[in-house]
Amino acid sequence: MKLWKRNAVVAAIVLFVCVAVYLNWSYGKEQESTDAGKQLGQATLVGNDKGSDPLLVLGNATPTPGTDTSPSPSAAPSATSTGYFASARLNRQQARDSALGMLRETMSSENAEESAKLDAGAAIETLAASTVSEAQIENLVVAKGYADCVAFISEGGVSVVVSSAGADLTDADVARITEIVTGETGVPASQIKIIQAQG
Repeated sequence: MKLWKRNAVVAAIVLFVCVAVYLNWSYGKEQESTDAGKQLGQATLVGNDKGSDPLLVLGNATPTPGTDTSPSPSAAPSATSTGYFASARLNRQQARDSALGMLRETMSSENAEESAKLDAGAAIETLAASTVSEAQIENLVVAKGYADCVAFISEGGVSVVVSSAGADLTDADVARITEIVTGETGVPASQIKIIQAQG
């Protein structure tokens, strides 16, 4: 019985995340049709193509001033890439809020069994840890001189979308970003996707 309830909570969280991914996709398609000159979220896979699709959850990175140790020149992101990153962060936040709301409901329910409440508490801790890790990754990548970055942590790995101010990402860039992600999450390089945003 306990396993069934745990699986039900996990399935509900996955359902909310899938809905958020779909809404993000449909919003992007809607924007393309209304504004033919603007392409939101166009990206090119640069590194490893293993792993799962990114889950759009929480994280709001702010550029860290100072460090100019990047191989790519630092410049202001284009309107298209800025729009993509803002949209991705918003969708990630909305999906995380939906999942947290459901988990909190489970924890506060008088009818829920203690094991379901413990599972919900563990899921909340996992979401919180992912939020912190995503923000750290984004801040560290931006600190290396890249124009913008958004990270997505899922059970299948980590996906990082990077804007490099018009310059193509090199193998050194991919290695640098992979090192940051591995250092923050402990996820092996084979489960990390690095995607360059086209802007």
